[in-house]
Amino acid sequence: MRLRTPLLTTFALATVLATAACGESGSSGTGGSTAGGGEAASGDACAPVAGDQLVVLEDDQDLQNADNVVPVLNTAFASANPAAVQALDAVSAVLTTEDLIELNNQVDVQRQDATEVAQAYVDDNSIAGDVTGGSGAVVVGAGNFSESTILANVYADALTNAGFQATVQTTGNREVYLPAVAQGQLQAFPEYLATSANFISENVQGSGTLVATGDVDETLTAVEPLAAQFGVTYGEASEAQDQNAFAVTTAFADALGVSTLSELADACGDGSLTLGGPTECPERPACQLGLEDTYGLQFAGFQEYDAGGPLTKQAILNGDVSIGLVFSSDGSLAQQ
Repeated sequence: MRLRTPLLTTFALATVLATAACGESGSSGTGGSTAGGGEAASGDACAPVAGDQLVVLEDDQDLQNADNVVPVLNTAFASANPAAVQALDAVSAVLTTEDLIELNNQVDVQRQDATEVAQAYVDDNSIAGDVTGGSGAVVVGAGNFSESTILANVYADALTNAGFQATVQTTGNREVYLPAVAQGQLQAFPEYLATSANFISENVQGSGTLVATGDVDETLTAVEPLAAQFGVTYGEASEAQDQNAFAVTTAFADALGVSTLSELADACGDGSLTLGGPTECPERPACQLGLEDTYGLQFAGFQEYDAGGPLTKQAILNGDVSIGLVFSSDGSLAQQ
């Protein structure tokens, strides 16, 4: 998903993101100025290690909200067309974060056509081929960034397999497209669970009433009655996530034998870690503060770059910082 509002407002996603996030897609970095953070290092066990491949460490204590990819449909349309819900749930049943990384890599890195990439994914996974009963026109909305375009075309192709005549229409940001779904101008949209849940909650219950957590089922349970008031219906959430994440080089992870943030905390008690990310990271609960409070990580310092952008990623690869903020579905995370 890419709406990370507490820092600003799901890899070049130009929509407004969730309030609990740590950085905003497209934030401009200053290229590496230093800010204070943590205790002075007493060793070098977790000093930066340069490499040629990034890997995300699992957020095993749910620091981030659950921004899983999930279909949102117009409620009246969903009620009248159960085959559409089944078709989009069939997408959720197979879509993983690894799939999303690879799809983004094909479009953003390899520069393949998003519609062709989406069609190949649906065909390769035989998505919704066994769903019957669909008919009539369906308009699937897409945000104005590549991941949303890919997902919208995946949804449209799945709906086509179910018997609908599906097309994709590019829209603006969440303030535009979710009301359009509620009003029936769009019938479906590939959304991000936590971010959309908080948006709907604030629209129904008032500013500051946030319902998203790091748990998918808990978030869905909280938002579904609010979504009904808003005029939309959620399908099943996929495993795929687009949210703030923290990456290291594979060389760093292999040297320490870590794959989760908790394991990193256990291995890095000497305070030698350095963190890279957007300007606001040291003050945000989903960034440095959260890493310190939730995981007990200590940092020797913070380097200011961008929010999940090329500056932060290159700094990790160069060995300028030990760990940095990225987006979990970034195509550059595809394993080589």
